[in-house]
Amino acid sequence: MSDNRVINSSDFEKALEIGRPPNVVKLFPNSKALIISGKFIDRAMIAKGNAMTMAANGRNIFVIRGALRAAQKANAAIMIEIARSEGGASAYCAVNYWNIARQVDALCNEMGITIPVAIHADHYGIKKEEDIAGAKTEIPTLFEAGMTSIAIDASHLPDDKNLLANLALNPFVPGWAGLETEVGEIKGKSGLSTVDEALFLIQGLNAHNIFPDWIALNNGTTHGIEESSQGIQIALTSEIHEALAKYKVSGAQHGTSGNSSDRLREITAKTRTTKANVATALQMISWGLEVNDYGNAILDDNGDFIKVKDEGVTEPMWTEMTAYARSKEIKGGNYKKLNLPFENKLSGQPKDIRERMAARVEKFVFNILVNVFNAQDTAPLVIEEILKTGTYNPGPKAERLEDPNEWTREKIIERAAMI
Repeated sequence: MSDNRVINSSDFEKALEIGRPPNVVKLFPNSKALIISGKFIDRAMIAKGNAMTMAANGRNIFVIRGALRAAQKANAAIMIEIARSEGGASAYCAVNYWNIARQVDALCNEMGITIPVAIHADHYGIKKEEDIAGAKTEIPTLFEAGMTSIAIDASHLPDDKNLLANLALNPFVPGWAGLETEVGEIKGKSGLSTVDEALFLIQGLNAHNIFPDWIALNNGTTHGIEESSQGIQIALTSEIHEALAKYKVSGAQHGTSGNSSDRLREITAKTRTTKANVATALQMISWGLEVNDYGNAILDDNGDFIKVKDEGVTEPMWTEMTAYARSKEIKGGNYKKLNLPFENKLSGQPKDIRERMAARVEKFVFNILVNVFNAQDTAPLVIEEILKTGTYNPGPKAERLEDPNEWTREKIIERAAMI
């Protein structure tokens, strides 16, 4: 259990005054929500040691509400995020890149949340080189809408094009914002990430004065509801993190819903991971589906989800949701596509139903933060860092170690060919 060490109110007020980045101040001038750069979240987990926090994918308002309450109870800093597939221009969720900060801010003020929160644009995917031009226009709009952190994910591209896409888009990310990069497409056909691939990406960025806070790997991750046969490869993850140690980049763990609590504890204890994404589990839990101890949905003998009576949505609502899914031939992990058509219907349920949806998420997230991720009492560490730096921008953790003359476009292409 957390000892719920109280954050000094004067320290909180001072952090509120100086710790919120300019976009947040402009959008929410009268707010009491401590929405901060993702950089501070990473620093707090490093300061505690062998700790990572949840980056909760807020696929619906109930997940966001429950996750914030859990973090407050655990006295933990947290990240609330939405990915481009979930909340981009072709979204399957009502929560999106452009309204998630407003929802977080409103809920923090409503519930008196005083722990620090970062808003993360997860998996801003660049699937082909042609996507870069549009991204140069769209990425600034995310920060105008209140984002404080972003993951530039060009991991579907070959190594040289991944690095070059990151270089091309970096000028459109504010210097104060949390920054994540990725190597080795999640569930990609090309196998797991390697030390050489990760070093290539981080060294190339370093040469151009770009110092990501996190790197995400294809380390055995699965996204969705199925538990993989092997799950996250802890030894591989640790090996890559150690190889990157002098560049001071932390790990971002994706696809945690398919991995056991014991494996996630190992990731916390044995790697440099400070951020772990949880998406599918929180959605299923909010709806009231039966899950195991780490949030993986349990299926019946027919391969269908099991609704727990009197938990989550009402029974008639679940009947309506499953009927809709059948009519659209939606199965398994694609139940995520129910988020958009049902958000308003779920919000129109009685207050006690909405409350039990959020409460179920709160219970799960609190347990993960405290008993799996070792994130409790990291909120004061963020506030201490803000007060120590006296600004909303703690600056980079690393410094340039690589020679930019060795990382020109031509040399990047040559180097990639040798990996």
